[in-house]
Amino acid sequence: MVERLVRGPASVSELSRPLEMSLPAVLQHLQVLEASGLVRSEKAGRVRTCRIEPDALRAAEAWVTGQRTAWETRLDRLGDYLAGQGADGQNTDDSQRGS
Repeated sequence: MVERLVRGPASVSELSRPLEMSLPAVLQHLQVLEASGLVRSEKAGRVRTCRIEPDALRAAEAWVTGQRTAWETRLDRLGDYLAGQGADGQNTDDSQRGS
């Protein structure tokens, strides 16, 4: 839904068309997106039109990017640590052996 809304506003029925979900399920997803501030909707007559909130999407993207960077750093350190342990679980770094 978010991917579609990035291209421009869409009605609820237009958003639900390509999805294998019931209309109530689509509405529930939209309610979550609205509650998070990522999507705004307006009702004109019988048609509810949804649009993305660009500032909220940018903030979410910045947060995800920060989390990704932090986790990549942690996983790189873990990989370095495990590489230093060797196959038998012993530390293969001579500076740690005390010799």
